[in-house]
Amino acid sequence: MTHVVRQAESDAVPVRRVYLVAGELSGDILGAGLMRALKARHPGVEFRGLGGPRMLAEGLTSLYPLETLSVMGLVEVLKHLPELVRVRRHLRRDALAWQPDIMVGIDAPDFNLGLERQLREAGITTAHYVSPSVWAWRQGRVKGIARSVDAMLTFLPFEAAFYVKHRVPVAFVGHPLADELPLVNDRQSARRAFGLEPDEEVLALLPGSRRNELRFMAATFVEAAQRLVETRERLRVVIPAATPERRQELEVLLQQRPALRDRVMLLDGQAREAMVASDLVLLASGTAALEAMLCHRPMLVGYRMAPMTHRIARWMVKTPWISLPNLIAQESLVPELIQDEASAEAIARQLESMLSDPQGRSALETRFAAMHEGLQRDASRRAAEAIEALVAGRPLPPSVAPECAQEVADPDSAGSDAGASYKTAAGASNKTAAGASHKTAAGPSHKMASQVSDTGAGPAQARGDKDGR
Repeated sequence: MTHVVRQAESDAVPVRRVYLVAGELSGDILGAGLMRALKARHPGVEFRGLGGPRMLAEGLTSLYPLETLSVMGLVEVLKHLPELVRVRRHLRRDALAWQPDIMVGIDAPDFNLGLERQLREAGITTAHYVSPSVWAWRQGRVKGIARSVDAMLTFLPFEAAFYVKHRVPVAFVGHPLADELPLVNDRQSARRAFGLEPDEEVLALLPGSRRNELRFMAATFVEAAQRLVETRERLRVVIPAATPERRQELEVLLQQRPALRDRVMLLDGQAREAMVASDLVLLASGTAALEAMLCHRPMLVGYRMAPMTHRIARWMVKTPWISLPNLIAQESLVPELIQDEASAEAIARQLESMLSDPQGRSALETRFAAMHEGLQRDASRRAAEAIEALVAGRPLPPSVAPECAQEVADPDSAGSDAGASYKTAAGASNKTAAGASHKTAAGPSHKMASQVSDTGAGPAQARGDKDGR
């Protein structure tokens, strides 16, 4: 049973001013959905802070461009630290002068949690939307989170269980992307829209939306694609460029490989449409892996980072996966090739194996559809309900109570064949850079997460926190 709370108009406390800070494209999408839900309930609400084009279209006054906070990796953050400190101080002064009803940090925990703590200490109510992967690494951060926020808004059941255990107020809202994407999609219609033939093999290639992701992965992905087209005559490669800047960088790479000229289609955005049209997706980890899962498409994750960042991650990360589908399922549904394993040769070999296994791809599509269904909870509206309660000083409503996480799955309807794990090109089960056995905050069995992934009703950086941040 889904609990829905409708506050009587006479009892409702208006939400008039909301300060929002989003850190990248995925946060911009989440922020825009939250803004729409709040505007539907509070037509006069105002928004200020930092966001991207989608949030600007919903009425946000943004003090900085979205890419200001889009810095990837521990080493890279250190290079930009003085600028990030200056931006955070400016946002703090601006929020205190504006006096919002609530400040909501959207993802970007290393930046936002510090800002949230400063504002909360100054008397402003705060919430954080998208849990960091505190359950995966640096679990001591939960003490700082408890001091920084009045509530954590989580996407996934096992995240909610973690915060309950540590006595941090938490709202389980489901995942907005699961609400946005349809449970049934049409591969052939998507292909017709791109002018692709029904009997062609289609690989969607997504090297990332951040500048550093392209620097580390784009050339390798393009080389792997060239290796594939040399052996598969009916293969077409579709590459969505996340931004005009990323398109320019990809165009330079493709100009260096004339053999791909007639086999590659470079798009402006349209990542979801490209994934729906595809048979298989090659991507860097992050929100794109969640979107591929919610488009019900098999995928291969390839990821590299700065060598020093990787060495630190190997020591600190406590989970055996980095991609969202595997973290949700708590098993190796999706092959992951990390750091030195993510060579063009290894990626091409793994893609070749997956393209040659239509039965395995079909089973995985069925499994992903079930996981998708279980995460559909009208998340933006539930997040808006939680924010209303925080602004009014009321307890969080039953519709977002952690106990609702238990309703996401029916353990009696667990699937079977669709749960088969792919093997990596090297022939071994997926392991992460961390290389450690998986232990969770909720206990070794990770019961809630496994229920989400195994149910026929189905369930997302985790990203509860993308990529184990």
